[in-house]
Amino acid sequence: MNKELMEALDILEKEKEISKETLFEAIENSLLTACKNHFGKADNVKVEIDRDTCDFLVYAAREVVESKENVEDDCMQIALDDAREISRKVKVGDVINVPIKSKEFGRIATQNAKNVILQKIREEERSVIYNQYYEKEKDVVTGVVQRYIGRNISINLGKADAMLAENEQVKGEVFKPTERIKVYIVEVKNTPKGPRINVSRTHPELVKRLFEEEVTEIKDGTVEIKSIAREAGSRTKIAVWSNNPYVDAVGACVGMNGARVNAIVDELRGEKIDIVNWDENPGNLIQNSLSPAKIVAVFADPDEKTAKVVVPDYQLSLAIGKEGQNARLAARLTGYKIDIKSETQAKDSPGFRYEDYIDAYDEDGGYEENTEE
Repeated sequence: MNKELMEALDILEKEKEISKETLFEAIENSLLTACKNHFGKADNVKVEIDRDTCDFLVYAAREVVESKENVEDDCMQIALDDAREISRKVKVGDVINVPIKSKEFGRIATQNAKNVILQKIREEERSVIYNQYYEKEKDVVTGVVQRYIGRNISINLGKADAMLAENEQVKGEVFKPTERIKVYIVEVKNTPKGPRINVSRTHPELVKRLFEEEVTEIKDGTVEIKSIAREAGSRTKIAVWSNNPYVDAVGACVGMNGARVNAIVDELRGEKIDIVNWDENPGNLIQNSLSPAKIVAVFADPDEKTAKVVVPDYQLSLAIGKEGQNARLAARLTGYKIDIKSETQAKDSPGFRYEDYIDAYDEDGGYEENTEE
């Protein structure tokens, strides 16, 4: 029996990742519970289990009294004659450990003991799963789509199920059962029914983590993602910076023939991704962020966090983007409120002088003039 118990504990430790020490403690508590159910109380009962052999001993510390007539509580006291069957050296007033035969426990006490062990195993299993996924919070994991629950989606992550809420789904994305997808773990909560894992497909950090997985230079710290702006399902802009002058940050993220960025685009179901160079100069950064539009001049006010941008007339619609998306994402990426005007609009503005842009750029680097044709 002891060998079988040890094998069972080894299997639980391996499959459920529950330590054997925790299981031993659960068995000890279950035996104490059984004693309490059998005798009515177990204040003086102790359980000892040999961790190597699984041999266990259950005993009650009882006070030795002169005779059976003097025994007021069978659980706490024992007559001298009965005590001397255990040890010949005891005398009245001593406390002796009296072995308890667990085989004599009734069916109810045994069932309660079993329930204590099973409850502890369930609690530990939930705790192990919670800790495992809590460590992955704010990270990307691969899951398998199980089913739709209303408008939410249940996703199996391996040892636990996650919930992809409707507001965390990309509009237009439809998944089939058994389909494998990558999701961003937003939050892991510990509940009485086990860990509750909330995941997202719309979070900007999903794109960031996918780049970290795909681009070696980001993983090792050579290239940094400085800022990211995303409209899930449509377009994302990221600004990258290289800590090594010999490494092109944008090129590293794009990969040979676009292999790296295309892998991420495929995972995001065709979402467009613009990768631009980060620059400490806000004028240069704003110009980069409005890519692919060409810029004539930029004036950025770091104090007000505002910027005025002049673009060629034929580039105005490209700079603003469909429904203002390009300008909106550029504003989020840079943290500046951007006002875009065409050259004609700027020249027609009261008090506008093109020379002012160039003069200001020369003074503090706040402007950038695009000399490309």
